[in-house]
Order: sequence, then C-alpha cells, then structure tokens
Amino acid sequence: MTEETPVEETAPEPQQPLLRVITPDATPEQVAAVVAVFAAMGGGGAPAPEKPRSEWASPARRMRTPIAHGRGAWRASALSR
Repeated sequence: MTEETPVEETAPEPQQPLLRVITPDATPEQVAAVVAVFAAMGGGGAPAPEKPRSEWASPARRMRTPIAHGRGAWRASALSR
C-alpha cells in the first residue's frame, strides 16, 4: 500500500534575548518595570487595521452638484435626486 516515511522534527533555533540587563545592581522590581513599559508599547505583532472612513468625512460630500440651467431649473433644484 503506501509507505510512510518518518518525519524529522527539528528543534527551534535559539533566539537572542530581547532584553539584556547590563547593570548588576538592578532589582527585580526595576527589571519588571522596564519590561512592563516595553510590553505596553506593543512593539510586537501586526499593525492595527485602518478604521473604515466615515461617509461624513468623504471629500466627495464637499463637492456641489452642478446648477441646472434652462427652463424649470429653479423647480428642479428643489427636487430630490
């Protein structure tokens, strides 16, 4: 029938540390405060998606419709389109 080949699992490569404390007299509270600040900045992950633009903010809303010319134009200007 079908022959199965063993799949080799590779170990993930070791990553460089994201933060390295070079001051030997830093307390765990100080290190935790720095880590909390970096975590709050949100440096990792995908950027936030753009919000959909409101129709009220559309530049097309600022454009006027052309003024009708000719006979009955004043009447047509008040009619809805």
